Amino acid sequence: MSEALLKNVQEMLNEEKWTRATLSNYSTNQFKELDLILKEALEARVYDDLKKNCDEHLVHTKNSIIALYLSGMIALSRQIIDDAALINLVTIFVDNHKWSIVRYLCDRILDYGESKFALRTLIDCYKNDNQEEAIYGIWERIVKVDLEEADMAKSLGDYFEAQGDTETAVDYYKKALHRYINKQLFTNVKELWEKLLGYCPEDIDFFLHVEKKIARNISEDKAVLLLQDVYASCRKRDDINTAISILKLILQYDERDNQARKEIVDCFRKKYAPHSQLEEYIRVSNLSPHASHWRNVHEAITDFEKHIAFDKGNFVYHRTWGVGRIASVKGDEIVIDFAKKREHAMSLKMAINALQTLSKNHIWVLKATQKREKLHERIKNDFSWALKTVIKSFDNACDIKRIKGELVPSVLSMGEWTTWSAKSREILKTDPAFGVSPENIDIYTVRERPISIEEKLFNEFKAERNFFDRVETLRNYVAQKEAELDSEYFTDMLGYFTGYLRSPSQINEQVLASYLLIKDLMGAYPHLGAAVSLNFLDIFNAIEDIPALFSNLKDTKLREAFLHHIKLFIPQWADEYVQLFPYALFNSIILNLEKEGHEAKLVSMVVSCFEKYRDYKEAVVWLFKNSKETPWFKKAGISEEKQLITLIHIMDITYRDIENHRDTAENRKINKQVYTLLFKEGLLYTFIDAADPDTIIRIYAFISDVKDLDPTDKFRLRNRILDKYPNFKFFGDVEKTVITRGLMVTSGMYEEKQRQLAHIMEVEVPANSKEIAFALSLGDLRENAEYKAAKEKQEILNATVAKLKDEIERAQLFDPGTINTNRVSFGTRVTLVNYANGAKEEYTILGPWESDPEHRIISYLSPLGGALLNKSPGEQVDFSIHDEKVSYMVESITAVSF
Repeated sequence: MSEALLKNVQEMLNEEKWTRATLSNYSTNQFKELDLILKEALEARVYDDLKKNCDEHLVHTKNSIIALYLSGMIALSRQIIDDAALINLVTIFVDNHKWSIVRYLCDRILDYGESKFALRTLIDCYKNDNQEEAIYGIWERIVKVDLEEADMAKSLGDYFEAQGDTETAVDYYKKALHRYINKQLFTNVKELWEKLLGYCPEDIDFFLHVEKKIARNISEDKAVLLLQDVYASCRKRDDINTAISILKLILQYDERDNQARKEIVDCFRKKYAPHSQLEEYIRVSNLSPHASHWRNVHEAITDFEKHIAFDKGNFVYHRTWGVGRIASVKGDEIVIDFAKKREHAMSLKMAINALQTLSKNHIWVLKATQKREKLHERIKNDFSWALKTVIKSFDNACDIKRIKGELVPSVLSMGEWTTWSAKSREILKTDPAFGVSPENIDIYTVRERPISIEEKLFNEFKAERNFFDRVETLRNYVAQKEAELDSEYFTDMLGYFTGYLRSPSQINEQVLASYLLIKDLMGAYPHLGAAVSLNFLDIFNAIEDIPALFSNLKDTKLREAFLHHIKLFIPQWADEYVQLFPYALFNSIILNLEKEGHEAKLVSMVVSCFEKYRDYKEAVVWLFKNSKETPWFKKAGISEEKQLITLIHIMDITYRDIENHRDTAENRKINKQVYTLLFKEGLLYTFIDAADPDTIIRIYAFISDVKDLDPTDKFRLRNRILDKYPNFKFFGDVEKTVITRGLMVTSGMYEEKQRQLAHIMEVEVPANSKEIAFALSLGDLRENAEYKAAKEKQEILNATVAKLKDEIERAQLFDPGTINTNRVSFGTRVTLVNYANGAKEEYTILGPWESDPEHRIISYLSPLGGALLNKSPGEQVDFSIHDEKVSYMVESITAVSF
């Protein structure tokens, strides 16, 4: 069927060429017949062959209608960027005024997604048919796919304004405004700015966002000109706070703008009209443009705002005395009531320098003035209010760490914080009342006006500093149910990635990731392909180090897309897959190689990974876990003993890398996987059970060399060997070497040490900090006995904490199940007979934490404990203490009951 189909099309092409069929003979029916051929070719899986034949035909017959259509439609269905064939075809019929065919062709193109060319051509069709009303619908579609089209967006705004649909009109006016700014057409920008200021004067965030863009793309002078319109609108609406903010912004552009300076003084007078010291503070700060001494406006504003905050009834904070309330302000003297220092008087100048003014809703004020139980109840249950309160308390910019510091432990316990913070993070992420700082995504802010999820994501995108975090944010934006891909937010975000694709000097991970991301988005939004001029083959051939670049793609979806493109477009894809596997570890690589019959490549890949296990640690573990039962793995001929020894080597290497702080997270992950395979899943024990003594000697030698392995696991393995071979001889003083690196402890004592550390950190250290703060408030540190005592205690606490943390970090929990009473070891009770006098002595062998010599509990690290280790019943123990030599015989060994 496939050969017949291709032959039939070839005959059609030849007939078209020989008969020189005229355009007048074509109608939409001929193209419908060609569509049936395309359907048959798809079902027969000869799409590529059909396109190849048509492309070859077009080389010498460039205006072949049949070849242009078939080749163009196949390219369109495959999302191939080159659409020259269909553009050429449509242009031929437009030039000959065959509008019904033009419309059919445009509709067919649009079946595969929006196309700027097809949509603009449809407008000509509608104009020819006098369907003026239908043109508006096409304009809407063009504005969505052509992110530079401004005039149509503006015309749509005019159209909907005339229809009385103000909301839609404003939306289009905003789109047009952004696009005119990009084109630097200020006259158009000003016209739309004034129109929008009339329709949505309170949307200050929008105007401020646009103003920054105008200053950057056009000029700062033009931005100031438009800000003056916003200021006038605010004054008209009596929105004094926003008016002051706008004036501050204007003065940032030109600090010598006397008119703006005069206006801000007027605004301050209106805002602080009831303040008893208003005029005096304006005078002393030299804020007025007509002041006797000229002063930098920004310094004057800062000085004025510091002064104006000091008025009767306002709250202040002193670093020693805490929160206080201003009792009175008389001339240059201010009187403050602190909790520990009532009616404290100081000069206004000193107050400005020494005190921090607080709003009545500041979290410090609330903690100082409200009962703890009441505040605790509200903060615990009203997450949004609590978050807003804390964030606003610190210049409307707070991270999670600061929020925690303000609430724990003064209001919430550590246990309550764990649950509370999880819920709060979700609120910060989803609640439109919260946003993030454009400079730092970890800093949260409270919005005066609710923010849309799209704008919230856009702000997060701007705040992100990591390229791949921005990739994920763009995905999240597109995933929104009603995400607007023609919005300014999406345009800016997409522009960030398309910027990497404009004539790149080299192909790095950002260029490759941008290409793959946009190609992925094209699956749902084909029109985005207009931003991509590169093709994958050229990109791939320009990559200098493919494995290194792949490793730098810090996004799983992009890695999968890269592998998919390699298989689609690179002829030697199988070799590339084998090269990438140690870095990719994707099961899809294995499945594709298996499916396409590349068993030999898989076998060589396994051999290579095991031979280079130091470089391919994670690949070896992956193959062992997922593929060791496959035929191609077995054909690699790697014995079970060699597989286990390789895993033991990897475990040892990762332990050392962790100790040296080299790729710690990755090595911890690999180490945990190997440990689980060997010990938790019992592969090592199973192998030992079936192995001969010589093999066991080799395996145990490698295990004993892994210095950082938990001694408990070594004991357990040793006991397993002794269960099978009771007379097995271990070479060297194995047990002594394996337990000296760690600190073996019982679970009960481990928990007790953790409780001690927690008590010091949560109770004693905070109490000591308060003692130091109180001592500082007494002044004159040279004669301050309380301060010296508190600092000495601080040093003792710090030393104790450091010691406990070190011991806890080195602690290795003892497993009672590993006790073997054939030899003296941790967790055993040994009865000794003194050769000198025949007396019997009993000792329990535990660790330094449990040591209690008075009750004959000794540490395995003590001189006697160390001498006893590994001894069996009947063996002699020689021990020296205070230059006196004592000899014992081990009579019996029993297990300690835990």
